[in-house]
Amino acid sequence: MKIHEYQAKEIFARYNIPVTHEILCYTADEVVAAAEELGYPAVVKAQVLTGGRGKAGGVKLVKNANEAREAAAKILGMDIKGYTVEKVLLAEGVKFHSEIYVGLTIDRNSKSVILMVSREGGVEIEDVAKENPDAILKFPIEADLGMPSFLARKMAFQLFDDFSLVKQAADIFQKLYKICFETDASLVEINPLVITDDNTLLALDGKMNFDDNALFRQPEIEKLFEPDENELKEILAKEKGLSYIKLDGNIGYMVNGAGLAMATMDMIKMYGGEPANFLDIGGSSNPQKVIDAMNLILSDENVKVVMINIFGGITRCDDVARGLLAALEQLNVKVPIVVRLSGTNAKEGLEILHGASLTVVESMTEAAKKAIELSKI
Repeated sequence: MKIHEYQAKEIFARYNIPVTHEILCYTADEVVAAAEELGYPAVVKAQVLTGGRGKAGGVKLVKNANEAREAAAKILGMDIKGYTVEKVLLAEGVKFHSEIYVGLTIDRNSKSVILMVSREGGVEIEDVAKENPDAILKFPIEADLGMPSFLARKMAFQLFDDFSLVKQAADIFQKLYKICFETDASLVEINPLVITDDNTLLALDGKMNFDDNALFRQPEIEKLFEPDENELKEILAKEKGLSYIKLDGNIGYMVNGAGLAMATMDMIKMYGGEPANFLDIGGSSNPQKVIDAMNLILSDENVKVVMINIFGGITRCDDVARGLLAALEQLNVKVPIVVRLSGTNAKEGLEILHGASLTVVESMTEAAKKAIELSKI
């Protein structure tokens, strides 16, 4: 689960991490009023749940009311990576001379929370990792030890020679770790953490992601959830007993079992295709699940072909076949469908599908190759 910058910085402020003064706005008039209150220069910042706002033109420095109104008019309603800007943050302008990146995330290799810091703040950390990976310093944090003062100072000395800045940074590191631990965050990030002209550290931006599986014990965090269209689909799928995640390809697929789903995805990729989703109907033999699954797959306009790969164990292939026929009758299916049934009642399932406008194959390899071929037509 992601939250907006302004929400992350509200959490930072509760933990006494220094942040800029700012006001959330929904209209150009509100932006102008907020700028008059905070003073100029000010910064108008799009609030969307994705990165790259600056590159997309979603962050503007303004020096007077006319510039504030013009910037707000341009940014509100803007599309940034598929997200429409519905609100902006008007933040005070700050003079600074250096930018730092600070982030805490979960590291699978060390099986711990890891602190990442870099003197190359102000740009996306992915770009730094690609172009200059040595610029990112990483410190695994042992769960039993946490982040005591001596460890936080040790990390801060890797960034600063000025002891005043070391003390400030160490305090921020400890507070960020506390936030991460107490909110079940999977990512806590300040980018940039700037050194102002009066030699103080200030968080100009904030980003936080949370572990979805821990939201049941974080009711205040869960209230901040603003699902996008794809997340709404995932929630709907879960309610219907399906596991669905949208991907960027054009081959929609349906399977029974997470392991088979991963194997099917690998098979599609191996032969040069791109999966459009992860969709596991689970072990149920309820035909309605197949109808619901087809609905989800076909709701993605990028899907050019549907691949159904069922290995029946608990799931009965004949029930899947009945659900598929019902889906063809109920839904406006305009894309080709490739079907592979194997296992429990596979023979009966294939008999049910006989005569339907489907491409039936015998193996997963054949199914993947055929789906890729049809996706290119």
